[in-house]
Amino acid sequence: VIKPVAEVAIHPERSAPATVVGKNEARLSAEVAATILMLPVDVGQTVKKGAVVARLDPRDAELALERAAATLAQVQARHAQAQAQYERAKTLREKNFYSAEALTLRETELAAAAADLRAAKAQRETARRALDKHTLRAPFDAVVRSRGGQVGELAAPGTVLLTLVSDRELELVAQLQPRDAASLPLAVSTGKNAVPTFVASADTHELKLLRISPALNRESRSVEARLLFVGTPPAAGTEGRLVWRDPQAHLPADLLVRREGRYGVFVADNGKARFHALPQAQEGRPAVLDLPAETQIVTQGRHALQEGMTLQ
Repeated sequence: VIKPVAEVAIHPERSAPATVVGKNEARLSAEVAATILMLPVDVGQTVKKGAVVARLDPRDAELALERAAATLAQVQARHAQAQAQYERAKTLREKNFYSAEALTLRETELAAAAADLRAAKAQRETARRALDKHTLRAPFDAVVRSRGGQVGELAAPGTVLLTLVSDRELELVAQLQPRDAASLPLAVSTGKNAVPTFVASADTHELKLLRISPALNRESRSVEARLLFVGTPPAAGTEGRLVWRDPQAHLPADLLVRREGRYGVFVADNGKARFHALPQAQEGRPAVLDLPAETQIVTQGRHALQEGMTLQ
């Protein structure tokens, strides 16, 4: 019995573990050493961009800001005095009541006062920024994934207080086996019958491919693929499987025959049996077909055939 490739070919289903993640994920850390006063959000809670998610004890920073402000006021007074003395000396110099050397001295004093003023302003802004670091705000609309601190604890610089994951612009991250990485882009480009989907519990979601990383993960020996949801995405953190149909035609494993150490199929060629080797074929696995759709394949009686035998 012979049949055309179009009748016997199959398109195997491929799958890979996948997780829904936010495009942005932030681990908010303390930038200063201070006691945690407030953590007004909890795991699973949704927060808006700019919302306060943590407060540290600001008293030391407030005192530092007060000192910086007082120092700035002193320097401003000295600068104003130096400015006035310089203007007075300049007027007297124009009337020849003041020496050039004395005027130069006043210029130098004014320049030094101006430099002190810039330094004092920078010190005040530094103190203000240090105070601002005692209040942590959400950098984007997010869901709280985890809390790394508790009220009353001392937070050192670098201590992760909260982990936030974006609840918008969700993507699917899948770990593909290298042998499957090439078939996914082809599935996306071939149309509706091969479009990839995300399966989680009883729900399925249609996807479109963003990119496949060219780098191989050394630990898992897999490559990462990122896809976008066509419709409404599931919640961030949802785990499931990415599923797609391989768009390349494959020969079912039970139709493979072995001749001279190679796997392949017998095709009908002008009434004769011709063995066509499939280089990538493996026992027990569907093999990629590289034959035209109209090629006639021997499906029954193939095990007794030899190259060149006449087909009945």
